[in-house]
Amino acid sequence: MKLVLASGNRGKLVEMREILTGLDIELIAQGELGVVDVEETGATFVENAILKARHAARITGLAAMGDDSGICVDALHGAPGLRSARYAGEHGNSAANIAKLLGALQGVPETERTAHFICVVVMLRHADDPAPLIAEGRWHGRILDAPCGNGGFGYDPAFRDPASGLSAAQLDSTRKNRISHRGQALARLRALIEQAR
Repeated sequence: MKLVLASGNRGKLVEMREILTGLDIELIAQGELGVVDVEETGATFVENAILKARHAARITGLAAMGDDSGICVDALHGAPGLRSARYAGEHGNSAANIAKLLGALQGVPETERTAHFICVVVMLRHADDPAPLIAEGRWHGRILDAPCGNGGFGYDPAFRDPASGLSAAQLDSTRKNRISHRGQALARLRALIEQAR
């Protein structure tokens, strides 16, 4: 089955291909089909994921998968949240986003730097699918004082996984894909796809 990924984020594409291996799904980035990003006007991660998937499905005529994810910091009342990718102003500028986040948490003690990544993944069989498959994952941890590690993408260098004590950017991809918010959501989506067959 051909499935359009409603994202231009190469890091997400790589992770999703790894996690969905063996499902007989050909995951195609929307950019390869000439689809540009839709404006994210939803008030929740679920709404934005559906908007993205519906947009890609409508333009391509194929099944589509959209996701919306972000990091929610308790000391910042859930910010950056829905604005995670453009927290510092420019969409996808990870270094600037991390710098702004660490600046906002300056002086906040380690015990109060709790946060969680959230990912909502939606699959539509067609643009007007009334019953999309929806899966969610959350990865709880803490925000570090300074970035650490060279792997992953986004906020990974600033997020500490409590089980390993490492930043998300220090984890190897196999382990990260098993425990991360995106890994959890895709594992649940994978189970839903298998049940629906």
